[in-house]
Amino acid sequence: MKLTIHGAARQVTGSMHLLQVGQYKILIDCGLDYEKDHNLQVNEDFGFDPEQIDVVVLTHAHIDHSGNLPTLVRMGFKGQILCTPPTADLTELLLIDSVNIFLSKADKGRRNRKRHKHSSGSGPQPLYLQKHVMDTVERFVTIGFNRPFCINGDIELTFIQAGHLLGAAAAVFKVMEDGVEKSIAFTGDIGRKNYPVLNDPEPLPPVDYIVSEATYGGRMHTKGKSVEETLVETIDKVCIKEQGRLIIPAFSIGRTQSLVFALNKIFSTGLLPPVAIFVDSPMATRATDIFRKHHSLVNPEAQEFYNKQGDEFEFDNLTYVETLKDSRQVSNYYEPCIIISSAGMLEGGRIQDHLFYNIQNYYCTILFIGYCAKGTLGYRLLRGDPIVHIKDRDLSVYATIQKTDVLSAHGDHEDLLNNIKQQDVNKIKGVFLVHGETVSMQALADALEPEGYKVIIPEKSVTYEL
Repeated sequence: MKLTIHGAARQVTGSMHLLQVGQYKILIDCGLDYEKDHNLQVNEDFGFDPEQIDVVVLTHAHIDHSGNLPTLVRMGFKGQILCTPPTADLTELLLIDSVNIFLSKADKGRRNRKRHKHSSGSGPQPLYLQKHVMDTVERFVTIGFNRPFCINGDIELTFIQAGHLLGAAAAVFKVMEDGVEKSIAFTGDIGRKNYPVLNDPEPLPPVDYIVSEATYGGRMHTKGKSVEETLVETIDKVCIKEQGRLIIPAFSIGRTQSLVFALNKIFSTGLLPPVAIFVDSPMATRATDIFRKHHSLVNPEAQEFYNKQGDEFEFDNLTYVETLKDSRQVSNYYEPCIIISSAGMLEGGRIQDHLFYNIQNYYCTILFIGYCAKGTLGYRLLRGDPIVHIKDRDLSVYATIQKTDVLSAHGDHEDLLNNIKQQDVNKIKGVFLVHGETVSMQALADALEPEGYKVIIPEKSVTYEL
């Protein structure tokens, strides 16, 4: 059995891991590398021949895990893509949105070249088109949680709930090789306990090897304040006392639904006077319908709320904004309000319109509730850049920039350690750390190695014999 990390090696995005059993090749995740956003074409360099991959196993829908699947298909992959039912539905939504982003950037590039009279060169082309997304979606084969699935006579796959997103799973493989049984788990992204809407991560069974994400290695989430307490404090200050505007960049899938449920609990129980709330993301609206479709997989708290009070994603003063015309009207709404819009890292989407009109508003607060990769507009704002480039203009930042981790869907340092330490140190043969910055991986390694765990921080495209 051989393992090669082809993506998210010593960085956060672009998860892509190749597991080879004899001549059979399994690709676990196939994500876009955001950190090469200036040159998306590097995502075509897989480090292997897509035609030689027999099957893909997808842990969850987020683009840094799923977003390069249509490129894989376009370049010759012909096998099945195994995932949970919610992951199939959410991934289709995200991949179609990726095509729109690619086309928008290509169109913007053409306009810039025309404006500056650079006629030479065609500029960056979309990685894939909608037809490639449809070809990809046709390859999905869905598997429920905790239901062993025989990939072939020697390889069995089981999905374990990871709690990071609806449908997110750790992929556990049981392999028979040369008469010897081996096992390996890929954590995907690990969620948190007591997170709005989502179930807690389930413990992994005993395995020989773990490939673990390390996003929050060395970092702990804020303790002591609940999601609702944090939101009440911020909304009260910005919207009630200052009569201002609160803009929350949020990923349309997962983060927005958890945020809306938390706001529902706040306003339905009268913790704050009514404030207009706009969810300005058509994709978030469609994703919420998918959450409703798979409602049996939301956590007990959300199910109980639904049974007692109705739809946890609908309440008074909440408006889902559909059309671009309605979105522009939100920009002209001058009463105190909360605007939830995507994308979470501010790289495209309607959030850029809201930033354009509010970044110089002293009575506006922009509240980040998720991770922003290096190089993104969100990262630059959080870094404290006094001037940022939005929609072809350099704008001074007068709005208040804040960040909270109470809605981070990633487990922190302690969660990651606990997930690994469930394994018997005398039996597990190796822990591979991926999907994190080098300093985060090293922090986890420093905590695990003194206890006897063999930790590997793999380099990209280096093959390890297991």
